[in-house]
Amino acid sequence: MSDGPAGAADAPVGYAQLWRADTGAWAAAGAAWRSLAAPVRRRADALTARIGALRPGWSGAASTAAQRRIGDLRTDLTDVLPALVEVDQVLAEFGARLGAAKARLGAEVARAESGGLLVDRTGAVRPDPARVTRTGPTVVHARAGIRDALTLAGAADREAAGRLAELTTAAVRGWVSVPPAWRPGPGAGPAEVSRWWAGLSAAERRWLVGREPGRIGRLDGLPAAARDQANRLLLGDRREQLLVRRLALLHPLPAGPLEASRRVRLAAVEAALRGLDGLSERLAAGGAPRAYLLGLDPAGDGRAVVALGNPDRAASVLTYVPGMTSDLADAPAELGRAARVLQRCAALGPGEEAAAVLWLDYDAPDLLTEAAGTRQAEDAGPALHRFQEGLRAAHEGPPARQTVLGHSYGSLVVGAAARDHGLGADALVFVGSPGVGVDHAADLRMPAGQVWSSTAPDDVIRLARPPDELARRALLSGTPLGPAFAVLGGHGERLWFGADPSGPGFGGRRFPSAPHGHTGYWDPDNPALDGMARIVLGR
Repeated sequence: MSDGPAGAADAPVGYAQLWRADTGAWAAAGAAWRSLAAPVRRRADALTARIGALRPGWSGAASTAAQRRIGDLRTDLTDVLPALVEVDQVLAEFGARLGAAKARLGAEVARAESGGLLVDRTGAVRPDPARVTRTGPTVVHARAGIRDALTLAGAADREAAGRLAELTTAAVRGWVSVPPAWRPGPGAGPAEVSRWWAGLSAAERRWLVGREPGRIGRLDGLPAAARDQANRLLLGDRREQLLVRRLALLHPLPAGPLEASRRVRLAAVEAALRGLDGLSERLAAGGAPRAYLLGLDPAGDGRAVVALGNPDRAASVLTYVPGMTSDLADAPAELGRAARVLQRCAALGPGEEAAAVLWLDYDAPDLLTEAAGTRQAEDAGPALHRFQEGLRAAHEGPPARQTVLGHSYGSLVVGAAARDHGLGADALVFVGSPGVGVDHAADLRMPAGQVWSSTAPDDVIRLARPPDELARRALLSGTPLGPAFAVLGGHGERLWFGADPSGPGFGGRRFPSAPHGHTGYWDPDNPALDGMARIVLGR
């Protein structure tokens, strides 16, 4: 490794190298490789147009041979696309792991210096003669910490070099087609999907990504890298689907209910387009953490599953489920909330690898009348259960600490999934919850002490009382019994969807939030942000 992408990847990583390393240069190099995809697609499209131009005026054996040859050239071009994304993944992941090693190195050096030690430019540690302290154990600890950071960098270096070498060899030899019968059945679970994928050769996997991205992109249990490659190949098609829907809605109708409906639907499609474009910008952005597109569906209000950092490699993984009105239009903003938790994790645990996933793969309620019911939360349960099982099945190395966080109606989604199906998680977190569908934390099938909740003192969700309580309140309002009911019966621990998970009787653990309303849990000065990050890291 050297200070940038041009170095020899098989060289040992030294202290000075890691200290000077420009981790962003590797991500920038990956982005440059990925940017080649656009001209490759344009060239492939031009060949498709050429085939179309040949057909009307030229027939016979020569025409057929020419069309076949042009088609083969187009296939050769499109086969390159997954490889370009894969190079970007490898370099971005290397940059991220190198950054984690560098952060750990910096933390160890700072700790050593605060303990009365000196660390020179080669990484040698010795007591500072100007500070008379007992430093023997501290020296040993500092040397071990620095050595661990260099070991992390060296392991990342060797792995990245190996992946790039394997990809180079595979690109020269070409991909290998997979017979139609070699596919998981429609009822296959994530563990079975993972075993199927592991049984394929690297060339077969790349062929499937390139030729069947619609299938590969949505299969829980596959590596995040494969799903990301497949879904990025489909980005242009997904945007085209929204543009077609928009075009069909552009023509005004006579005034009346149909015209009003058209305007509403047009506004929704245009909002989805803006959301998709915002996601595309984040996917194209360089720097850490790299975004992985694990799912995208423009149908209806639109759905998206996006990871920041590779969840298959991280030691701590957060899955964030947003609440009411969340759809494709909101995905960039919701992803920003997940990013803020991840940033705080990095600040609290320098050098610890963490990832955060926005899971917006359910039909969130658009109206209060819908949000008053449990159907949409219960309908989402199997998909969330399957996704978490897929994270477990695809993870590399020791199991990660998996945390699932639900906000507002999303907390009911998480609670219903845990209650009815179980969740592959080590901790559940609820913020701004109207109730999670159970009356006690034990009903969520989680380890003791791993159900957490926070509700801001000024969160309006506190007013989401049970229907029977609201009815009594309305009935007694303005009567002499009204004030008494408010004091004696109007401040219980029950909310619209069951016991308040932030109440002392629920059996969970609480962490504080400042008065930031219903959506301010992620504000930088809110202690709730620290609370969420500490739970993700298991602290």
